[in-house]
Amino acid sequence: MEVPLSYVLPLKADAPAVELDGYLGSLAGAVEVIVVDGSPPDVFAANAQRWCPLGLVHVPVDDALVTPMGKVGGVLTGVHRASREVVVIADDDVRWTIDQLREAAGRMAGGAAVLRPQNHFDPLPWHARWDTGRILLARATGGDWPGTLVVDRDALIRAGGYDGSALFENLELVRTLEAAGGRSVLALDLLVTRLPPTAQHFWSQRVRQAYDEWARPGRLAIELSLLPLVAVGRLRAVAALSAVAIGVAEVGRRRAGGKSAFPATASLWAPAWVAERAVTSWLALGSRLLGGARYGAGRLPRAANRPAELRRSVPARVRDDDRPAATNVLQPTGAAPAR
Repeated sequence: MEVPLSYVLPLKADAPAVELDGYLGSLAGAVEVIVVDGSPPDVFAANAQRWCPLGLVHVPVDDALVTPMGKVGGVLTGVHRASREVVVIADDDVRWTIDQLREAAGRMAGGAAVLRPQNHFDPLPWHARWDTGRILLARATGGDWPGTLVVDRDALIRAGGYDGSALFENLELVRTLEAAGGRSVLALDLLVTRLPPTAQHFWSQRVRQAYDEWARPGRLAIELSLLPLVAVGRLRAVAALSAVAIGVAEVGRRRAGGKSAFPATASLWAPAWVAERAVTSWLALGSRLLGGARYGAGRLPRAANRPAELRRSVPARVRDDDRPAATNVLQPTGAAPAR
């Protein structure tokens, strides 16, 4: 049975993404699948040759929608092309099941502007277990920020898209829709599989992920305090912080059916992540002083806009549904040619 939603996958790859073939093929008969491919021309062509026969929509990023944070341009291109009101936005390492997509579509029928599911890694090499400690701590303290969101297409269009220079792009998307008066729903029990990155990629993202917390200054302040606390308290502080981290992570593991996705030993990895963040938060501070987090060949300074800033700018455009959006971010355009 067809699921009434569109599935948008923004992609940029250096080699043909053959690992996606089976997954995209399994989705194609059930949902509208739109792959927005920002890969080099030869890779784009190779992907198109394999995917177009599956009935997918495979397009490049619209030139009018290119953004400094490249994923945002891909998302907006896909949302513009989507024909369904409910749109799932997912990174290329996320693996939804058809039943989960159907569940997400049903929950969006309640009038939410954005639904935030949760991720869990499968399989679990050591670095995925390490990062699972972060996921569990986040689940206990407001919910994790996954590699996938479910949005109301019309709400995002009326908002004129979202800031393509914000590094913490999924938080920026949610904040934008909330500022426009939309309702955000945290779905702690909707646990979607995510494939782990390579260990090399995992290490490359440590400081970048810490930099995201500039969007949440309270959390950043706590993380910056960890290293001085250990320097003063030494072993006693390490023991106390480790115990607290494990306890909080276990709360996150047990919330909303989490025990079905997270192994019993997962909480024991939380102290490793806390130790990492105690160091990388200071490296993120250094990045701030140097002009922002590294992204591609340059730096981006903005993690995300503050909610108050968005409330001042977004409502004037979108709260009155009778007014057209005062932005050309999602104005209709023809299909961009393959490049």
